[in-house]
Amino acid sequence: MPQHGRTHRKTDGTRRGHQVGRGAVASLSAACLLAGTLTACSGGDEDLNGKLDEQHFGYQVSGPLLTTNAGSLEGTSTQAHRLSGRLYPGVFVPGPGGEMIPNTDLISAQPLPGPQRRVTYTISDNAVFSDGTPVTCTDYLLAFTAGQHPEIFGSHLPLFDDTEALDCTPGSKTFTVVFKEGRGDRWQDLFGAGTVLPAHAVARKAGKSIEELNAALQSEDPAQLAPIAQIWHHGFDFAQFDPELQVSFGPYVIESFGAQGEVNLVANEHYYGDRPAIDHLVIWPGTADSGELYRGGGLKVADLDDPNPAWFDVNAEDNQVDISTVVGQLSEMLTFPETGVWAIPENRQALSRCLDPRGVAAVSSEHVGVQVPPAPVHVLQQDDPLTSRVEDVAAPFMEVNIDEASVLNGMEVRVAYPYPNARQAAMVEAMRRSCEPAGVSIVDVTGEGKTLADLPHLATDEQGMQFVTDGEVDALLRPVDPMKEYPAAANRGNQVGNLRAQEHALWEQLPSVPLAAQPRTFAVNRGVGNVVPYTGLAGIGWNMDRWRIMPQDAIPSSSGGQQ
Repeated sequence: MPQHGRTHRKTDGTRRGHQVGRGAVASLSAACLLAGTLTACSGGDEDLNGKLDEQHFGYQVSGPLLTTNAGSLEGTSTQAHRLSGRLYPGVFVPGPGGEMIPNTDLISAQPLPGPQRRVTYTISDNAVFSDGTPVTCTDYLLAFTAGQHPEIFGSHLPLFDDTEALDCTPGSKTFTVVFKEGRGDRWQDLFGAGTVLPAHAVARKAGKSIEELNAALQSEDPAQLAPIAQIWHHGFDFAQFDPELQVSFGPYVIESFGAQGEVNLVANEHYYGDRPAIDHLVIWPGTADSGELYRGGGLKVADLDDPNPAWFDVNAEDNQVDISTVVGQLSEMLTFPETGVWAIPENRQALSRCLDPRGVAAVSSEHVGVQVPPAPVHVLQQDDPLTSRVEDVAAPFMEVNIDEASVLNGMEVRVAYPYPNARQAAMVEAMRRSCEPAGVSIVDVTGEGKTLADLPHLATDEQGMQFVTDGEVDALLRPVDPMKEYPAAANRGNQVGNLRAQEHALWEQLPSVPLAAQPRTFAVNRGVGNVVPYTGLAGIGWNMDRWRIMPQDAIPSSSGGQQ
């Protein structure tokens, strides 16, 4: 048995170019930092990139900013939703308590009765993109087609496996989604934040009219879909920033992409809802120097990896922020590829028997200072009340069994996560220690970061022929929202029986091993109002258009700085 399940790699020049571009941006960012200040690479007075004064509101996310496409393999791995959720809003908006709030400013959805689920969507007449183009059903058809053909588009939109068809007439403000018989319980999670991209911009880039794009999307012909898929997958990457594609139908639109990996957002003048309270935001990647941002007055809200950052002094008289660490909604799972040695359920099961979810959760807890629980359930968020009625299905798989894992004696497993950080490195180290007695060698190959695109996966060429792309990783440790990852039953009490059966089936197939809840650390400047921490995919920025700078006399005094 080969160690990694390597197969022949088909050359993909565009993919290689994407990697080179990403490295160039990283090198330029490093040069800016070595120059001694984050402002070193900013342009003239007309360039907002890198400025840190109080006029420029900074929000820092914990990982890289690679793309605005939250449905691509790279986007879903790096939680692009945190940026693109207010560029391409979802049909439903997740509330801070996990509830799904209808986004009726944009679109309304009406389930229709019948043996086969159907949902009719009506887009608001006022809904337009930042270039004035109306939002139409073709925008949703593009997302639907990408979700239906992951091997062509390089997408990760698993809930579209429940869907059968989408009826769309070009230019129409209405469309209907038809689901497979007995499927579609999680229909409210379709067309989520950051996954519905501007079809008219993609059509223009592909040299097509919107009618031609619509016909191509409905053709099911790989030769017609391939060039569209290439634009959908990589056209929204920041490594090759294309302002013509980056049009928005949310409250913000991208003004520019900076040399240090930051994204400058401005209020969308064509937005059909309430205007953002803050006209200009700078979204900083986790690689930016948080301490310098803070000292320069530009760090107002942050999603941090380190709960005790060196730049923060809780006792300082001029302390401006409160830092809190919480256990989040998402589950950190070890995701396997769909092809190769680790696509075989028996191999996945054997590896899972030397993984210790309790031990992995314990080292995560040590790094953040709060009690992080194991999260062994696939089909429900770890904090869902119904999880307690399903977790006994997963309980037997939480116990380490070295004898059963030893069938993999001599195997090497290359594990990575989306960006380097100490907490996930410690989690992988815990896996290495627990699997070592079984003769299984777990190796951390994260480097500068890996995504689902780095797993071996199936792809389809323009002739419709499937081939396997070799991968650099055997398993990816990543945060997962179970409600969007698995086309399972609804999280309702009358569905517990189905949820239990589906959980059992997932432990048989093991597309991912659920390990532990994901902790989140947030820093919020006390001079910013309406910041409501949220630990789902969209993160604390889920309502960034409602954030506001408070008057000086309304700013509360220090609450102790750290919670």
